[in-house]
Amino acid sequence: MALSRISPEQGPISGDAQPPTISVCIAHYQGIELIDACIASLRAQAGGIDVEIVVHDDASPDGSAAHIRAQHPDVKLIASAENVGFCVANNRMAAAARGDWLLLLNNDATLLPDALQALLAEAERLGRPAILTLPQVDAGTGELLDIGSRLDPFLNPVPNRDPSLGEVGTVHGACLWIPKSLWRELGGFPEWFGSVAEDLYLCCRARLAGYPVRALGASGYRHRVGASFGGGKPVDGRLASTFRRRALSERNKTFVLATICPAPYLQLLLPLHLLLLLTEGCLLSLLRLDGRYLRQIYLPVFGALLQRRREISAERRRTMTGRRVKAADFFAVFDWMPYKLRMLLRHGLPRVD
Repeated sequence: MALSRISPEQGPISGDAQPPTISVCIAHYQGIELIDACIASLRAQAGGIDVEIVVHDDASPDGSAAHIRAQHPDVKLIASAENVGFCVANNRMAAAARGDWLLLLNNDATLLPDALQALLAEAERLGRPAILTLPQVDAGTGELLDIGSRLDPFLNPVPNRDPSLGEVGTVHGACLWIPKSLWRELGGFPEWFGSVAEDLYLCCRARLAGYPVRALGASGYRHRVGASFGGGKPVDGRLASTFRRRALSERNKTFVLATICPAPYLQLLLPLHLLLLLTEGCLLSLLRLDGRYLRQIYLPVFGALLQRRREISAERRRTMTGRRVKAADFFAVFDWMPYKLRMLLRHGLPRVD
């Protein structure tokens, strides 16, 4: 397995003499123009930390696997024969990783030079398992997008920009730090999610089990938000997304709500959530004169709940069995005003392509 010791004075050197401290796991699909910069940001890290770089190429049709082999021979490459999605890709990399700490990193993200140093120092300072992240900066504009996110009642992430607010509800899977031992305890990502909201699921699982989810106010990473699925941020003052991203997001957030919401809150929030989704879909279809909103984004949520009812029930049993915190503590990082309403008032109706 490839091992790179990264330091400011010495370039990476390969060897397998000892396990790495950190395994950086990069889920990659297409984007040869992205992966080089991502890996280069890892080679530029300060602190002389032993780092293993693991890349899962998800059957990219653009020759990415061959490019990575040729340009980055010290990287551990898992070349998938078929496209399996973000959850499976990360589960495979975590299983192959040898480090005590995992950093899940998107291929469209680049770390600031002191990022790994900051994450490792905070993890050691805490002295207990925790999920961590760094400030997320827009790669194009340099704007601070969030320092982790709080949550609204329906599990929509509410971006946090207060560096003094360490405890958050969720962090982006684009830059998610977790001890490998905690990853194993939580079971990784549910592979039936496919992609999107798996980070929300893992953070909620961790918080229910009594583990902190924290965002550091120092260092950071640059992210080309929306490079993979589209959407993810306002564009020119308007909300913009894609039908695919919205469909995956609404479906998987509903899966998370059904699996992790403490009773008796679930009996209130899930029916209300589904009613609001149906109302939102009808209104958008009418106002946009486009039935695809209802057909492609919102109605499939109901079918997916029925189709995945066994997986949801099994996951909920596991989650509630491992629950160690009171509902009041779990909801402490929630903002009770629905975030979609706040964004509607600020940006108007979303544009979906």
